[in-house]
Amino acid sequence: MTQQGVRWSADQVLALAPDAASRKAGSKLGAAGPWSEAGSCEEGTVWGLCKGSGSKPYQTIVDIADPAGLAYKCSCPSRKFPCKHALGLLLLWAAEDDTVPTVAQPPEWAEQWIVGRRKRAEDKRSAGGGSSPAAADPEAARRRAERRTERVTAGATELEQRLTDLLRGGLASAEQTGYGLWEETAARMVDAQAPGLAGRVRELGAIPSSGPGWPVRLLEECALLHLLDQGWLRRDRLPEDLAATVRSRIGLPASADGPPVRDRWLVLAQYDTADAKLTTRRIWLHGADSGRTALLLSYGAAGRAPELVLPVGLALEAELSAYPGGGGHRAALGERFAAPAPLSIRPPGMTTAQAAARYGEALREDPWLESVPVTLGPVVPVPDGDSWQLADADGDLALPLSPAARSRPGLWRLVALSGGAPVTVFGECGHRGFTPLTAWPEHEGEAVPLC
Repeated sequence: MTQQGVRWSADQVLALAPDAASRKAGSKLGAAGPWSEAGSCEEGTVWGLCKGSGSKPYQTIVDIADPAGLAYKCSCPSRKFPCKHALGLLLLWAAEDDTVPTVAQPPEWAEQWIVGRRKRAEDKRSAGGGSSPAAADPEAARRRAERRTERVTAGATELEQRLTDLLRGGLASAEQTGYGLWEETAARMVDAQAPGLAGRVRELGAIPSSGPGWPVRLLEECALLHLLDQGWLRRDRLPEDLAATVRSRIGLPASADGPPVRDRWLVLAQYDTADAKLTTRRIWLHGADSGRTALLLSYGAAGRAPELVLPVGLALEAELSAYPGGGGHRAALGERFAAPAPLSIRPPGMTTAQAAARYGEALREDPWLESVPVTLGPVVPVPDGDSWQLADADGDLALPLSPAARSRPGLWRLVALSGGAPVTVFGECGHRGFTPLTAWPEHEGEAVPLC
């Protein structure tokens, strides 16, 4: 159960928004005007009726005490998670005034949802010991795995020939060939059940004519794709951790087989990326006792946000199990023991030189790694011509911000938070630069989401 007296901040609520449009719409609904019959209970549930365009108000209810993360229901037709009404209700609740009073008995429609959730959770716990159908026939699973391995091998061999033809004909030919051939090759990799190869081929096809220096970028990406192909074709000669990384990069499924680590996990950052088929949510966690950094991935079909939502700046006590692969941070969220709650810690900071060195070390275990999670501090954001960089407060070195970071509104939140003074910044450090995701004032203060 959550502590009803400890309410989230407006920043923590808005960090749950699936996109900028939802953040803006939710902010408009964070005032008392459109709401009626709003209330909350000690168990950590908030509800209210929100006036919409129709004659019947939307019924919105949010469970902030669910250890699995945010859970809500709204009678609106939105497919986003959470919807703007849930965000507005949480903003209203976070204001800590009398607009959302604590009451002993919720209305009937809210009570039905609460009782139903408790029953489903109990049923799920009762059924937890059952075995899955896939586990009942290991021989069939082995045969499926062998067939997929054969398909992936055929796809990787075909892709090697495609790369050989490209380099033999010269990189300039890629500009005349167009994107169609690359898309056809990517489709072949999908048929080979190698989605990781398919994704890299599509990225490769987008490089020609993409701006100054594109032949160099194309050659670099061809080299990385060739390395991945060869890693798969010679996987039996690789160390087990590197072989597991290759399987993961190819796109083969894996189970989190690491021993469960119970800790108080501080939610460092949460953000979404989307393509035509899938929305991927990345949630970074920091273990208060273990000091480990972990990544949770959650997925939603095209047009739908993933359902796992955790408030940035709060911590949840839970077990995490690591996925296989050298240097990987990905983990699976296991049993949760308490709802997210405030925790007055932050990860220790490092210098910009240490951050760059950490990325270099990680590349030895995973050459295809785009970035690594690091916490910089104390650093100061300073302009660098038309760009920005984070400079060590106690040194003369700096890390440039990535192109993606320079185009986000979070950059100006970071600059305003600093005001020329040192700050601590968590983000991702890679070959394109540093992408800040969350920041803290130098001494005391809450986490400020930047994405």
